[in-house]
Amino acid sequence: MNETNEHFENEIEDLKQELEHFQQEKERVRAIIGQIGGVPKFRTKLFNAIFILVIVVSVFISIIASELRLLMIEVATVTLSLKIIYLIHCQMRINHFKFWILSSIEWRLTEMRKEIKQLKT
Repeated sequence: MNETNEHFENEIEDLKQELEHFQQEKERVRAIIGQIGGVPKFRTKLFNAIFILVIVVSVFISIIASELRLLMIEVATVTLSLKIIYLIHCQMRINHFKFWILSSIEWRLTEMRKEIKQLKT
């Protein structure tokens, strides 16, 4: 009876350690995700506001001033192109992070599979 109590206490202690380790990993991943762009920062909001302002002003000027029409359409086109390039760059960063997470999960699963095989033999 005493041995089973010790066994259960050891298992509970192991589970507590696993839970603590999981909490630490969760916080670490949350910090990494925050760095990548979980919540828009002031700089991103400012960039978007300037982008919208440039587009609106260039379209407005192209409608009003006929001699600047071509120039303003080109400015709007270049601005939109830069925004698309920036969005592609952000998506590439996100895809890289997803790949890193999936690789980490695959590596951990392989390690766990090896441990299970060792326990079975």
